[in-house]
Parts: sequence; C-alpha cells; structure tokens
Amino acid sequence: MRNVAIVGAGMTKFGERWDKSFQELAIEAAKRALEDAGMDLKEIDALYIGNNAAGRLIGQEHVAGVVADSLGVTIPSTRIENACSSGSVALREAFYAIKSGIFNKVLVIGVEKMTDTPRSLTFEMLLTGHDSLWEGVFGFMPAAGYALLARAHMCKYGTKKEHLSMVAVKNHRNGAKNPYAHFQREITLERALGAPMIADPLNLFDCSPISDGAAAVILTAEEFARKYTDVPVYIIGSGQSSDSLTVHGKRDLTTIDSVVTSARMAYSMAGVEPKDIDVAEVHDCFTIAEIMVIEDLGFVEKGKGGKALEEGITEIGGKIPVNPSGGLKARGHPVGATGIAQSIEIFWQLRQEAEGRQVSNAEIGLSENHGGIGATGSVMIYSLSSNPRR
Repeated sequence: MRNVAIVGAGMTKFGERWDKSFQELAIEAAKRALEDAGMDLKEIDALYIGNNAAGRLIGQEHVAGVVADSLGVTIPSTRIENACSSGSVALREAFYAIKSGIFNKVLVIGVEKMTDTPRSLTFEMLLTGHDSLWEGVFGFMPAAGYALLARAHMCKYGTKKEHLSMVAVKNHRNGAKNPYAHFQREITLERALGAPMIADPLNLFDCSPISDGAAAVILTAEEFARKYTDVPVYIIGSGQSSDSLTVHGKRDLTTIDSVVTSARMAYSMAGVEPKDIDVAEVHDCFTIAEIMVIEDLGFVEKGKGGKALEEGITEIGGKIPVNPSGGLKARGHPVGATGIAQSIEIFWQLRQEAEGRQVSNAEIGLSENHGGIGATGSVMIYSLSSNPRR
C-alpha cells in the first residue's frame, strides 16, 4: 500500500462568522489549501467533507453535493458525519482511499456553521451526539457528561479544579498567538477559576466555544508529493475505534476507551511509541478531556494528567507540547472542521510554519479527535519522513 502525504493546507478564521455562509467558508478553506500546494482544482480526484449538523443548523442536507457544486466540480464527493470526530474520520477515509490506490489526489474539507441559529437549536443539535433514547430525552448536555467524568477523575486520582483551569490558561495563551483562533487573548488562573459555573465542576472557561469555520487539506500519494512541495508531511499512522454512546454504559468514567484503542492502532501502524511524539493536538472540548486524553495516549501515567499541567509538561517548550494552536478551547470548535484543523496545526508545526507558537525541532506529531463522550475515537500520526522508525 502507498505512502500518503499532506501537501497543502488552508483554513478560515474560526469564530462567529456572520460575514460568511456555509458554502463560502468551505470554498475559502479549499482555495487556501489549493494555493498552498500550488495545485489546480482540476487535478483533484475526489472530495471528502467532514460535517456534523448542517441539516439541523442551516437546513441543508446533501452537504457533499452542495460543496461539490459550490466548487464547480463533478468528481466523487462524500460527506462523513461522526459528531465531533467528523473531520478526522473524513481525513482517515481519504487517507485510505489514496493508500489503497483508488484515488491519487484528494481534497478533504471540514466545515460547520453554528452561530446563525438560535442558541437553543444549537444546544438541541449538540444533544444528538449523545444517546437520544436514554440520555438526550432528559436534556443530558455534553457539559453534564464531561462534568461526571471530571468528578470521577477527581475522586479516583485527586485531580483538582485548578488542574482543569490550568488547561484553559495554557490553551488561551497558545490561542493568543494563533491568528485563526476564535479567542486570541490570554486569561489568568484566577479568572478561569472564578468564571460562572456551567456544570459543576466545569465552569465557563472549562468549555470550548460554539464556532463557525472551515479547514481543508490536500492528500496525495508519495510519488506525487514532491511535485507540490519540498516539505510533505506524511500520515504514518491512523486508528479509529468506538465505545459506548452513553455515559452509564462506559467501562470506566476516567478513561476514554476509544482513544486508548485508536492510539494503539495508530502507534502500531506508524511503528512509534508515545515517547516519540514531539507535538500533539488533542480534543479538549472540555478541559477534563485534555487531562484524560494525554493519559489515554500514553504521554503521562494514568491519573497524572493534572500533575503534568502543574509541571509544565504540556506547555510549548515542555516534554510533550499539547494544543499549541489553542485547542478547541481557544482556537474554537466548529464541529465538522475541528479534526481537520488539528491536522493542519501539526502540518504547520512539522514544517516549522507555526509562527509565534512553534515547537522546536518537531518531527513527529499526533492529533486526537473524538465524538460524543468518546463514542468515536480517532488518532492520526504524522511525520516529516514516510518511514521514521526511531
């Protein structure tokens, strides 16, 4: 099977983008990716679109057709919906389509428009990423679910509210250096701790925002990569797994099993270990998620995620920098675009193009994106070499 590389990337600014329609956001990200690769749209063999909720939020289904029509192409176009992991799963499908030889060059776009509708409708949509029969019917919002995970982690491992707030402070500090971020300002630990409560122990600064935005990457087989860039970034590992959609059905509230399994698959394919990862983008929809995920990825011992924040391990310049983009917490979370935005940050980091937030000498990166409360997990590993084997 062929090696696969990212040769171009582009994204819009994330935030409340009332100035752009759904289609305009997708087109902007796609055009930037094509320009970055120096590639003509006519060279693209297929489109994969990551989108979660256009039907509910803007009244538009058949998203694959809409995006293809907006770009003016008649090539195969496929929409992937997997809640918050829609973008990364779309990337994975494109990766395997090229790896297996079905296509040579693929454009992957993640896009979501979330702020044009009443907030009540947006919250109603977010409920659909959870089990509607046993949890959604009771208004069991994502914040409530992650609050239960946070309490369980606190009870079992002694994690503190301060640890949650340290995630927010770190990611806002990183996001302040990212021109594409929804929030481009730092916050203090005191402000993070004193914010209004949303679902105890999670307060306002423990929650990622509702955002609009789009992100796009171009994948190609290794034999074509050098035609478009001198610094291709190879996808060397990919894993995807599922877990209980409900919170009450989970084996352990302090572990996201789909992330553990997806990471194991990705590490095995890439031939690397957690210690080999130089930089990571992880799914911090709520601050407790980042703490749990860095444990589940093997970056720190289980239960030591909070301590890692105290010791600065996940800071830019630390042992394993996590979310230099600002993460979902500060960069923003337009659901279908999130997984692609994570891959773009790693692409920029490995190419030394993340000005102002660059991780020194990064050669291998990882992105982790999950949907619901870990019902779908997806992990991708990237490298400057198609065969790093450290």
